Amino acid sequence: MLRIAVAQFNATVGDLTGNVERIIEFARQAATRGAQLLLTPELSLCGYPPEDLLLRPDFYRACRRALDDLALRLPDLTVIVGHPEESGGHCYNAATVIEKGRQKAVYRKRYLPNYEVFDEKRYFDAGIEACVVTVAGVACGINICADIWEPGAAEMAHAAGAELLLVLNASPCHLEKHQQRLQVLSERVAATGMAAVYANLVGGQDELVFDGASFALDAQGNCRMRLGQFEEALGIVDYDSGRLRSGDMAEPLSSDAEAYQALVVGVRDYIGKNRFNGAIIGLSGGIDSALTLAIAVDALGADKLHAVMMPSPYTAPMSLDDAREMVGKLGVRYDEIGIVPAMQTYDVMLAPLFVGLPADTTEENIQARIRGNLLMALSNKTGALVLTTGNKSEMAVGYCTLYGDMAGGFAVIKDVFKTLVYRLARYRNTISAVIPENIIVRPPSAELKPDQTDQDALPPYEILDAIVRAYMEEDRSPREIIAAGLPEDAVRRVVHLLRISEHKRRQAPVGVRITPRGFGKDWRYPITNRYVDEF
Repeated sequence: MLRIAVAQFNATVGDLTGNVERIIEFARQAATRGAQLLLTPELSLCGYPPEDLLLRPDFYRACRRALDDLALRLPDLTVIVGHPEESGGHCYNAATVIEKGRQKAVYRKRYLPNYEVFDEKRYFDAGIEACVVTVAGVACGINICADIWEPGAAEMAHAAGAELLLVLNASPCHLEKHQQRLQVLSERVAATGMAAVYANLVGGQDELVFDGASFALDAQGNCRMRLGQFEEALGIVDYDSGRLRSGDMAEPLSSDAEAYQALVVGVRDYIGKNRFNGAIIGLSGGIDSALTLAIAVDALGADKLHAVMMPSPYTAPMSLDDAREMVGKLGVRYDEIGIVPAMQTYDVMLAPLFVGLPADTTEENIQARIRGNLLMALSNKTGALVLTTGNKSEMAVGYCTLYGDMAGGFAVIKDVFKTLVYRLARYRNTISAVIPENIIVRPPSAELKPDQTDQDALPPYEILDAIVRAYMEEDRSPREIIAAGLPEDAVRRVVHLLRISEHKRRQAPVGVRITPRGFGKDWRYPITNRYVDEF
């Protein structure tokens, strides 16, 4: 029998010393629990993705020193560690098998993903050989992440004599991604007849969040181990004569719980790993800032948050009441700074230049920029990071102000459609009712002019989100979107707004990605663009 430990842990990119210590700690725990083999995630030694650190020769040298140090300090069990490797003038995404202080074998990733958020062909050469190592009498083949997403690498391992497949992964989450992983690994199991153990990274890295959810499938494709999502864990699975046994079987989260926890982890690790003192949020009394505040408090704790309400003459009394009620429930520091004096100063300063020109969105944008300046002043003075509150629907169509509500360091709900914002607010209130009901049910408004609502300028969010999802996430043409039943006038309007807002999105802060395609690493449209869509 082979007892396998799966180290589902939160590696930090570039923290070679810290990651080595975490692997050693997991190895000690695994040895204590009788494991003969410890499987770590993809590039666990350096964190994922290292991006252009991988273009630096000194980075590879540092990773080699860290790997050598790790090998000498591990307890007496076999450990498979993911790391970048430079060898013979080539660079690889590799996994080294360490046994009794000796680096016994190296596997080099065969399939290098170059889609969505992945750029591995920019950095790595493809491996060409299978790697099979025998541990406690069991022939174990090694694959790395994308190797299992298409036929070839797993079959090579089986042909080389493997009876069990071990897969190192750094698979970022989007909603219900774990179901796709289960499907593709099931296909490799069916093709090879091998049981498989899948170790995934957990934690946040810039816009990416890794959800863990490591699992194991027996040779019949039945799930025999599943670790929890968004938490570090050491899973144990026993392999004996083709059968798998484990006491670890976590239930998958609901879609809304998964989205919420991804956002919490994304905020916690961005703030924590970058060593910010805390966070500042500009409250509006609306649902976007309310959800952002709830997420931030769950991520960091109320003592790390500062909420600031900045009312104007157009701020409804109920907005102030709702904001005060929410901060009271959460126990965060709260201040109000009226922006009327600043608005009046701008009016006086610009009056000679605006003679004869009617009021328009210029005056609205000035209000947003006053608020942005105040928040950034507080950030500079305290070292806390401003969290912006714009959602994916607004980001898509440019319903946001450069240097105003877009000012900040991290965009928490940047990849959350407005319709999902409402669902997540409802979900958060099932845990504890911290978002006032009035915030959820009242019509959304930027409150930059009298009696303003979002629907004055935008289609209903159900229609807007459906159009953006079809055009942006699914690459469907406007003609196809209209044929699917969405109103033509709305499609034309939304697609036009989406196209002309690219310059804004390029200047937006990074934010958590939870959908298959976010406005970040996997959206690379030109700002200067005269392509005419197919209508």
